[in-house]
Formats: sequence, C-alpha cells, structure tokens
Amino acid sequence: MDSMFTLAGRKALVTGAAGGLGAHFARTLARAGADVVLAGRRLNPLKKIQQELQSEGRTAFAVSMDVSDPDSVSAALDDASEALGVIDIAICNAGAAVTKPAIEISVEEWDSILNVNLKGCWLVATEVAKRLVRAGQPGSIVNVSSILGYRVAGLVLPYTVSKAGVEQLTRALALEWARHGIRVNALAPGYVETDLNREFFSSEAGQAMIRRIPQRRLGRLEDLDGPLLLLASDASRYMTGSSIVVDGGHLQSTL
Repeated sequence: MDSMFTLAGRKALVTGAAGGLGAHFARTLARAGADVVLAGRRLNPLKKIQQELQSEGRTAFAVSMDVSDPDSVSAALDDASEALGVIDIAICNAGAAVTKPAIEISVEEWDSILNVNLKGCWLVATEVAKRLVRAGQPGSIVNVSSILGYRVAGLVLPYTVSKAGVEQLTRALALEWARHGIRVNALAPGYVETDLNREFFSSEAGQAMIRRIPQRRLGRLEDLDGPLLLLASDASRYMTGSSIVVDGGHLQSTL
C-alpha cells in the first residue's frame, strides 16, 4: 500500500460499527493499519467483529455508545482513549431511517432520525475534536452522508433532511477546525448492496431503481474503500470541507 494511504499508528473510531457499512469500514481501516474502536449501542455484535480483527492480528476495541446521548459519547471516548490513546480518525457512520409519507411521520420519529443522523454526527465529531485540540494533534473526521443529502426521494423526509444537514455540518466544522489541523470531510454513498436491502433490490421495484443508475448496478461495499482511505489518510491532507459522492453516476442522472 502506498505510504500516503497507510493508517499505521492511527487510532480510528467507527460509529454504527455493528454491521453494514460500519462493520465494513472498521475492517477496511484495521487492514490499512489503524487501531480501531468499534462503537454502537449493542456490544455483542461489536465484540464479534473485535474478535475477528484480533484473530487477524489487528488491534480492535468495542465500546457501547449511543451517538444521540452526549454523556454516552463522552464516556465511550474516554474508555477508547484509555485503551488505545487519542482518537485521530473518526468515521461518523451511525444512521437511522423511517419509511412513510411525510404527513404520517410523528414528532417522535422525526426527532429519533435527526438525533442519530445529524445531532449524533455533531456530538461525536465535536468530542473527538475537543480531545485532539487538547492533545495538540491533527486528525481526520469523515461524516457519512448520502446522495439524498443532495437530492430527495419519496417517503424518507427526515433522512434526506438529516443528510443535507450533515453536508453543511461538514463544511462548517471544516472551516472552524482547519486551524487545529483537523480535517472534516464527507463520504456520500449512493445505493450500496447490503444484507438489509438485498431482498428489496431483487424485487421488480428494486430492479427498476437499479436501471436508473448510469452504471446499471448497485455499489458494493468495497467500492467505498478507496474514497474512505483517501479521506482518512494523509493522502487527502489538503482536503477539508469536501464531499465525495460514490454512486455510479446516479446523482448526475437526477440533476
């Protein structure tokens, strides 16, 4: 691996690491040399991934974290820092969604989605940045956004609003923290096949959606590896406030 992309000696936090994109991101960062903190609300699946990475000779540490609770975020980062040292890479990936018409969404559902996707991103990024500033260390924060931060789709109102907020949050934090050597960028995936959506995309409606993607296929988890490692590593040392869209051209086809 090119030395610019290596993460040897780095300490990386991944939220929402129990499965899907988060688990894949954790594996990718660990295999690039980072010591990885796996964060999520449920410890058991995190422990399984921790054991998997340790069996490969990687350093991994699982912590319970509710990204919408500032006390939980702070306590988890304290535990992580005690175990591994100051976190200097944060992948703010934890996310939630509800699928229903806008007029049927309850206040509780709205708050739940915004609390995880937007407030959670802000809380985790800020707690990581505070510790980096105190330590006088640079770092890289990657907020996981979505192409729905740029365009809209039906039946996912709070999700699209939250991801648009993540895009603006990324730019605002990048502006403020550049003087501290802390870079803040966003990774905006399109439709990526996971265990959770595989059944839908095999349906007639799912196949019709795939045909609207210029590359005529879904993204694969490994399609996100290059952009993730770019933003996490020194290979992107002159990038901050940027957002990388990885969607097979889908966003361009809807503009």
